Amino acid sequence: MSDFSILHNPRCSKSRQTLELLQENGVEPTIVKYLETPPSAAQISDIVTLLGVSPRDILRKKEAEYKASGLDNQDLSDKEVIALMVEHPKVIERPIVFSDKAAAVGRPPENVLSIIK
Repeated sequence: MSDFSILHNPRCSKSRQTLELLQENGVEPTIVKYLETPPSAAQISDIVTLLGVSPRDILRKKEAEYKASGLDNQDLSDKEVIALMVEHPKVIERPIVFSDKAAAVGRPPENVLSIIK
């Protein structure tokens, strides 16, 4: 079992490339198909903290759910944004590789190399 997990969407080419890159570097991450099993608010909060970003920085703003869910409202607090991310996981950027100590967004996939080496 690996210390790393990946928020993964098998239909996404970047997500597949990132998973392949991890495996080529000897990392077999826990695969979290986040569209089927969304991360909890606490998990998203932890990931955001590890990334050192705002929750808004890992939103997929071009997804229809982004606007439909009200995430385009700039007055929402971080807590409200995270709650909507749990409710509408399709808006979460992918892939995200994380452990207890570090996280990286796999866009481009090579970004994750910095946390596994």
